Amino acid sequence: MNSSVAARTLHIDIDHPSAVQSAADHARSLAVACEMRGVLPDRAAVLASELASNIVKHARNGAVFVHQAPLGGGLDVMAVDSGPGMSDIGLSLRDGYSTTRTIGAGLGAARRIATDFAIRSQAGLGTLVHARLAGPDTPPSPASPGALAALCLPADGEDASGDGYAVTEDSGVRTALVIDGLGHGPEAAMAAQRAERTFLVDPAAPLADIMAALHKALRHTRGAAVAALRIAAGRAEFCGVGNVRAVALSPEGVHHQFNGQAGIVGYTLPTPRSRFVDLSEHTTVAVHTDGIDHRWTQAPTAARLTLPPALLAASLTHTHRRRRDDATVLALGPHPGMR
Repeated sequence: MNSSVAARTLHIDIDHPSAVQSAADHARSLAVACEMRGVLPDRAAVLASELASNIVKHARNGAVFVHQAPLGGGLDVMAVDSGPGMSDIGLSLRDGYSTTRTIGAGLGAARRIATDFAIRSQAGLGTLVHARLAGPDTPPSPASPGALAALCLPADGEDASGDGYAVTEDSGVRTALVIDGLGHGPEAAMAAQRAERTFLVDPAAPLADIMAALHKALRHTRGAAVAALRIAAGRAEFCGVGNVRAVALSPEGVHHQFNGQAGIVGYTLPTPRSRFVDLSEHTTVAVHTDGIDHRWTQAPTAARLTLPPALLAASLTHTHRRRRDDATVLALGPHPGMR
């Protein structure tokens, strides 16, 4: 069984040329903290630098996100902007191509350095890039690259996030937990972390039993809103309490939305109730806390509906995040057994 818990996402606004060096420094430091060896920290810095430079040269309202990939997949660097988009992605990735009279090494260099690389660009969407860096000793993830993604950010001005998540994958079954500890800061973070640890004791248990175990574990904390999700062979089960949402979407549109039951895990737990939905092979399920404005589901663009999970998570965080609140997005799909 593979498992992981929330790793704080580093968020660097790319609003000035000096932010390029900041993105590189943050990526290098996180790679070192993740015990990536040899030249990998320097490669992480180059990845972040090239993606940030591309935003400075060609776009506006951009950001770079850096964090440890879920399920031990390495280091993820994501870049997103609100620029004009690229008319020809293939040409932009070609070495030597530039519209700003530079050497044109940015995106092409990033693609060469990355273990896995995905890009989408379109007018109205801007440009989104996901680059994953993994070393030769990184255990292979059972999920295809980018098919499982998570971003977890604290509220502006806070060092600790009161949100969290945990995810496991075992024999084609994914079970995930997204937590929103009440309030912000260290006490909310303590509740989220205790929920993560409790979940990992028996992640294969029925979701109702998981919620009951969390309720007991969080009794002497602030409590939390929690959503548990299990996906296997074309079927999803959702069980939640509080304001954590799950959305199933595909290129055809938003198909299902789930809200948690009224209550607070750790204080007032209703009888847990699961809901089920069948999933097609092209369905992505996004679970997010209320640090992401839920109104993104009202009129999603066709471009957003076709994003792979990693880029969907980055897009939602960049454009719909409430920066005064902790925010977490976990996106899964296509699900095991349907690829």
